[in-house]
Amino acid sequence: MIQPFISRQFMAFLLTGGTAAVVNFCTRIVYSNWMGFSASVVLAYLTGMVTAYILARIFVFKASTQTLQRSVLLFALVNVLAIVQTWAVSLLMAYAVLPMLGVTRFTLEIAHAIGIVVPVFTSFLGHKYWSFR
Repeated sequence: MIQPFISRQFMAFLLTGGTAAVVNFCTRIVYSNWMGFSASVVLAYLTGMVTAYILARIFVFKASTQTLQRSVLLFALVNVLAIVQTWAVSLLMAYAVLPMLGVTRFTLEIAHAIGIVVPVFTSFLGHKYWSFR
């Protein structure tokens, strides 16, 4: 089970996913100027997801035999689970865990960063064996 994570492909996934995560994180801050935290987390995730798809298709899963339409659909389906994970963890951290720990500065940023990291492994497996197989 650990074998897929010890590969050049997973390292490329981390780099492209890291870039998409930065896009996700930064756009959430921008979106928060116009909407609440919960909605901005979801919209930022979608922005990062588009970035992630483009980078993964070009740099990580180059040998994919899926058609563009099919890989986009499957990519979106895998990310439904990931967006639920990101959203739930972000809100749980922001409104329960971090306040309980006494964290008062940058609470939303810390919560969102943790939320972004959580689905890395489930997303990689979903994309490797389903979206871009």
